Parts: sequence; C-alpha cells; structure tokens
Amino acid sequence: VQLQASGGGLVQPGGSLRLSCVAPGRILTNNAMGWYRQSPGGPRDLVATLPRGSSPHYADSVKGRFTVSRDNAQNMVYLQMNELSPDDTGVYYCNAVPPLDHYWGQGTLVTVSS
Repeated sequence: VQLQASGGGLVQPGGSLRLSCVAPGRILTNNAMGWYRQSPGGPRDLVATLPRGSSPHYADSVKGRFTVSRDNAQNMVYLQMNELSPDDTGVYYCNAVPPLDHYWGQGTLVTVSS
C-alpha cells in the first residue's frame, strides 16, 4: 500500500492548487502526516507537518502560503497551496512524519510557470 498524492499540474505564478492524498486509516490515526517536496535535481524536503492533536507547522519557504489539513473520516490529507512561485515547482509526496519508507508513492508533479 502506498500513499497516493494527486492534484498537481501546471499553474501560473501567483496561482493556487490543492493537493490530496489518500492514506490508510491506520496511518492517519497513528502518525503525524506531512507533505514533502522534491525540486528538480534536489533532495526531498518536508514542507508541511500536521501532528496529531496539535497545530501544523511549515517550512519557512511556504509559511503563510500553504495550509495542510486532514480528514480522518475520509482517510485524506490535503495541501492547499496559494501564491505559488516557480520555486514551488517539484514533485509533492505525502507520508508520515517521520516518513514510512514502504509508503512512498509516486507523488504528484506541480509546475509553476508562465
């Protein structure tokens, strides 16, 4: 079983996208969840974390623009991304925090370009 992210695409600078991730219920209920971004040629970085029962926190690069949320009843995790810039381009993955190695999915590609 992998964590399947979706919702990526091509968007102009300043635009918005909402990413979704389907996760098994046991993963959501037992773990903090996060969104990771791998920019072209770069490492896979954690950009948003949603702990169980406490406030989310974000990488400085996305703070104030991205919002992470979860719906345990629907087994979903979301990432609302606003004011996108070309620096946000990359493949986005959801996983637990810390990540569960066997649950990495293929991610969803976000391209910010005019």
